[in-house]
Amino acid sequence: MERRGWPDADDNVVCSVKRVTEFGAFVELDEYGNKEGLIHISDVASGWVKYIRDHVREGQKIVCKVLYVDTAKHHIDLSLKDVNEHQRREKIQEWKNEQKAEKWIEYVAKTTKMKAEDLPKLTDLFYEKFGSVYAAFQKARFEDKSSLTKIGVEGDVADAITKVAIENLKKPQVDISGFLDLNCYLPDGIDHIRKALAFANKVDSEDINVDISYVGAPRYRIHVIAPDYKKAEAVLKKAAQSAIKIIEKDGGNGEFFRHNEKAS
Repeated sequence: MERRGWPDADDNVVCSVKRVTEFGAFVELDEYGNKEGLIHISDVASGWVKYIRDHVREGQKIVCKVLYVDTAKHHIDLSLKDVNEHQRREKIQEWKNEQKAEKWIEYVAKTTKMKAEDLPKLTDLFYEKFGSVYAAFQKARFEDKSSLTKIGVEGDVADAITKVAIENLKKPQVDISGFLDLNCYLPDGIDHIRKALAFANKVDSEDINVDISYVGAPRYRIHVIAPDYKKAEAVLKKAAQSAIKIIEKDGGNGEFFRHNEKAS
């Protein structure tokens, strides 16, 4: 998605290589209306560069760091060597996400019958407040539409964005496990253990899943899937405590282990 204006120094930007010369490479900044930038040969790679085309070539999609911007002269200096592999992958993913968001926001504009001149204003608002359009959809999905309306987005537009976000973005999930030893030596001990496990399996939230499986007497595995580690740990602990409380009340005993290796 094209951003109006200019990048800032130290920003990482996605570029398309248009022309390679002996002294450097001319590129277009994909996210900024294809504004032109220059990578001097000294900023192409670390060390001495004998053949510049060994490092950069026409038609290549690359990620560069912005060194200097002169808006009056429409000049941008860039560095390829100052972007490591992790930064490159992160920026490419961010760029791909923005391409998705561009299609989503255009669909929202169409379904809400937004005026043509209002769409750029909306995307500018998202860049200003959230840093990207994709981030606005994330806000709507993982928080709620109030994160949009409170910055001035119309209610019907916020509803449409939230609907698209729910359809296209999955909530992040983590899964953790713990192990529970339950013993009850009464004649109907197995019934008491089942009762204890039933209490352990009770969950109050729709976005949390608890699964309990048999490992081998007297051990059971509690597997929790939740939106984040804090919730997952809390549910795991509560499930274990509930089972132990019930089994001890019925004359048995129980013990919880966070990891299997600690329980062995």
